[in-house]
Amino acid sequence: MGCIFLLIKSFNIGKKSIIIIIISIIFVVLISSIIVFYSFANSSKNIQTENQEETNEAKKVETTDSIEKIEEAETQKNFIKWVDFNVTSEALNLTAKMDIDSHNNNEEIVYNWIELLAYLSCKNGGNFKNFKSKDLQPLIQELKNGQTMEDLTQNMKFYDYYYESYTAVLGGFIGNYSVEVAKDEDGTKTFEDRYGLKAFLPIAKNYSFSHYDDFGNSRSYGFKRTHLGNDLMGSIGTPIVAVESGVVENLGWNQYGGWRIGIRSFDTKRYYYYAHLRKNHPYSEGMEEGMTVKAGDVIGYLGMTGYSTKENVNNINVPHLHFGMQLIFDESQVDSPNEIWIDVYQIIEFLKKNRSEVYMANKETKDYERKYDFMENSLLE
Repeated sequence: MGCIFLLIKSFNIGKKSIIIIIISIIFVVLISSIIVFYSFANSSKNIQTENQEETNEAKKVETTDSIEKIEEAETQKNFIKWVDFNVTSEALNLTAKMDIDSHNNNEEIVYNWIELLAYLSCKNGGNFKNFKSKDLQPLIQELKNGQTMEDLTQNMKFYDYYYESYTAVLGGFIGNYSVEVAKDEDGTKTFEDRYGLKAFLPIAKNYSFSHYDDFGNSRSYGFKRTHLGNDLMGSIGTPIVAVESGVVENLGWNQYGGWRIGIRSFDTKRYYYYAHLRKNHPYSEGMEEGMTVKAGDVIGYLGMTGYSTKENVNNINVPHLHFGMQLIFDESQVDSPNEIWIDVYQIIEFLKKNRSEVYMANKETKDYERKYDFMENSLLE
């Protein structure tokens, strides 16, 4: 400011001029300050806007990722985790007969045994312990009066669960198939188309066995665990047959099951486990992983192998077939703590009516084969 006064004095400028100059300088400084302030403010605002946009974009990506993870988690949860199958052989026999007879007799009302069983489960809370044949009569009467299963079950909260569960258990048991039959005196065989039970007892026809409901019993070899199958006691060498058509998924030694076979149904919902097969000659000739087997085919021979890390050892006290069924609703359930094994005792009782007849086809190897061939649509697909 002193410099300004010296400059004014040197030029001998009047007082009025001095005031005007000072005001002008103040005005210029003020305007400059305002311009600098707004420039800085706008710059800061732009930076904040850019930062906010980046933050919003990051949040948007994070939110999208979270939603996808939630949807993925929900998708992973969207399958059945547990099935407690306790349908009695009496209920299986009754509903199966209604299904088969209504199809073969071309009745006006054609029954689906799995629908009938699912309906009964909704009525009894999934408990068939006190099931009586008369329990089906109200349902049958409603259907005869023109009601549909869809109408009768639309308000049943758990009907879809039971239907899907029982379809996983029994889906390959009844349907269309062709079987080889002997019609002429000379033994000429032809195929006959049928609708009915196309699943077989795992023990071949004319071979005796005994069993009891031992599912869930304690086992101690290796570690304490529960028994997840049904033991069918019989004689060493008894031909074992495939309950249902499918693909051989596992073959070989398992220290718990000895020589064993694992077969997956074509719809992939059922995994059949046959264990403790015979020492030295556990499998039928030509059996290998990846091959297709037909329901009723001979797949191996009853024995007492297992409970050993060393192959081909008989450490089972009593000759028997360990037979189990695992349900698979999602592949994540395979070989995991989330496996679903069901009690098959009542299924064995139910399948006693359908046994595959076999004969010794190779005297040198003492291998057996089924006597009457079998064919179903799923084998042709």
